[in-house]
Amino acid sequence: MNREYHKWYSHQLGREMDILVFGHAGLPAVVFPTSQGRFFEFEERGMVNAVRDKLEGGRLQLFCVDSVDAESWYNRGVGPDWQIARHIQYENYILRDVLPFLRSRNGSPALIALGCSFGGYHAVNIALRHPHLFSGFLSMSGAFDMKAIGFLRDFYNNDCYYNLPLDYVPHIHDHDYLEALRRNTYVLATGVHDQCWDDNERMAATLRNKGIPVQLDVWGNDARHDWPWWQGMVQKFL
Repeated sequence: MNREYHKWYSHQLGREMDILVFGHAGLPAVVFPTSQGRFFEFEERGMVNAVRDKLEGGRLQLFCVDSVDAESWYNRGVGPDWQIARHIQYENYILRDVLPFLRSRNGSPALIALGCSFGGYHAVNIALRHPHLFSGFLSMSGAFDMKAIGFLRDFYNNDCYYNLPLDYVPHIHDHDYLEALRRNTYVLATGVHDQCWDDNERMAATLRNKGIPVQLDVWGNDARHDWPWWQGMVQKFL
């Protein structure tokens, strides 16, 4: 299986960022790590091995990015206005650094975002904000209510609004934007004992209320918020 490590200085973030690439062709996927996770997490947690056959067979290519969660959402040493500003810089890094790099290596017309837990939030948010760039998402046990988690500490502005899909999706009225969303493929996977199950039910209902197709798959058999279940989910949906 092809495995590549890359690192470069991002002017969007003002620091170096790491990325791991797995596979040589096929459906490209930007992989976001869990809360404050690293670019190597997907490999270390057995997720890459779970889809090894697809990677080796040229049907899937993973671009595992690093996070700056510790500098944005989880950074309690700064004000919430700075937290959300850093998150926006991170999105710009994905759009202006990672996607051109990805496209230089993979010419597939499709592109998905995927992640587990807080990585699921990143995947859902960027895919919904940019439906002409991302043709789908796979979120496994995603968490979507940043206000309930307490990240914003009663702070709220337009930057917050436009990065909280439970807030902005109900108010999407632009015809072209909605049609782009309705053409894409969205999957929310969670478990019966997952603390994020309610968030996923709310996210699915929010999308369906706007006529945006989404598959919500709630796993039984004691499914929880943990890697063994996510390994099964990534095998099923990728």
